[in-house]
Amino acid sequence: MAKNKLAKFAEMETLENVFQPTHEEVFRTDYKLKGKWGEQVFGNDHPIVLEVGCGKGEYSVGLGELYPEKNFIGLDIKGARMWTGAKAANEKGMKNVVFLRTHAEELESIFAPGEVSEIWITFPDPQMAKARKRLTGTRFLSLYRKFLKEDGLIHLKTDSPFLYQYTAELVKVNHLPVNVNTDDLYGVGLDDKILGIKTFYERQWLSRGKTIKYIQFSLAGPIQLVEPEIDIEKDDYHSETQFMTRQLKVEN
Repeated sequence: MAKNKLAKFAEMETLENVFQPTHEEVFRTDYKLKGKWGEQVFGNDHPIVLEVGCGKGEYSVGLGELYPEKNFIGLDIKGARMWTGAKAANEKGMKNVVFLRTHAEELESIFAPGEVSEIWITFPDPQMAKARKRLTGTRFLSLYRKFLKEDGLIHLKTDSPFLYQYTAELVKVNHLPVNVNTDDLYGVGLDDKILGIKTFYERQWLSRGKTIKYIQFSLAGPIQLVEPEIDIEKDDYHSETQFMTRQLKVEN
């Protein structure tokens, strides 16, 4: 492991806005902060917004700056990436943004029913080969339901045509309420200040002519969610790591 990563992991242990529960603390048991995030972490009863797969945390920090009246938790398992957002939020003195390093599969152990008001899923791996791993698939939507408020919102922002179409079809077949659904977020003229938040990689994709897709919906619908029965053409999605590798090859 690179020394830089080791240094980041070490610093993560010292940051008060980072929570790293052990496997024993969340596996088939309730985490100590379950149902207490507002009171014990943020010191208020403001709405809690969770970003699943926050990566470097740019979006959580950006949302926290835009909405100081809300609390934000960025979740990811990759600590070296998360360090960027945690460090930025700490240096800015932001009290409404924290980070949680754990697997998304453990969320039921971490949040109580109705504890989270909104969920953001920003540029996740579309997992084209395995539906059960998709963060907008029935497996994860059923999980989110266990701690999301009844009228809570889910936001998906993606550059993947595959994941966008899959999610749109899933929402459709399950008759889930949709507030916004667009395959060209910046081309439809939405009057929303969240459009001003763009991650580094999002700006790169936009500069290369890729359109950003966005769906905002809620889980008010059938208790038993079903997968869409449709063949969706796979796309040329590249993860951030693959993107940087290709960039280095081009530059060299």
